[in-house]
Amino acid sequence: MRNYFNYFTEIEEHFQKRRGSILLLSTLDWALIETWKDASIPLEAVLRGIDATFEKYDRRPSKTRKVNSLAYCAQEVLAAAEDMKEAAVGAAPGEPRDTGFDAGAIAAYLLKNASALEAALVPGPAEDVVRGAAKSLRELGEAVPASGTSLSLEDVERRLTVMEEKLFAVLLAGIPDDELIAIRTQADGDMAPYRSQMNAAQIAQLQKQYVNKRLLERYRLPRLSLFYM
Repeated sequence: MRNYFNYFTEIEEHFQKRRGSILLLSTLDWALIETWKDASIPLEAVLRGIDATFEKYDRRPSKTRKVNSLAYCAQEVLAAAEDMKEAAVGAAPGEPRDTGFDAGAIAAYLLKNASALEAALVPGPAEDVVRGAAKSLRELGEAVPASGTSLSLEDVERRLTVMEEKLFAVLLAGIPDDELIAIRTQADGDMAPYRSQMNAAQIAQLQKQYVNKRLLERYRLPRLSLFYM
């Protein structure tokens, strides 16, 4: 099976392969992948949705508009996820999921992010939260090699998710109103061509993830989730 924690990389590479060119994913694209991850949409469903989108595109008599964003794939990804869910009903349990666990790689990733947080320049109110997260990451990274196969990646991921949520909350509270308005205005503009592909709940979630990603970019903070390894 595919490496569970290569979710973002696999999606990016598959989209680029189907498009036939190296198109860097936009902030909107990364935010959309984040919404799929948070919704527990399987990697395989996303890849199938991308394939289905390009297959439909290839059958079109006119190809004046290229598939330049993952947002074009949103409906097909959700359809693929529903198909997989229905197919799984009543099915026998499958083989254990391959996490691609490598203690050394995970420890290095955690320590690298700890260093990035320690070096970050953030507003005063956010500093304690950022430094606290850095300390926790460093302790966790140093403990990973000693944990060996007993380490639960799900437990690690839950801890990282809590740290990220605290970071987002304090950064959002500290950013000047005019900057936040500018980010949300840009999000609305970037999403405008794709709104018809998503429902209201998906749009709201995508807006949230878009703002979160821009906040991290503004302060040069890393994503902490193992999905970004």
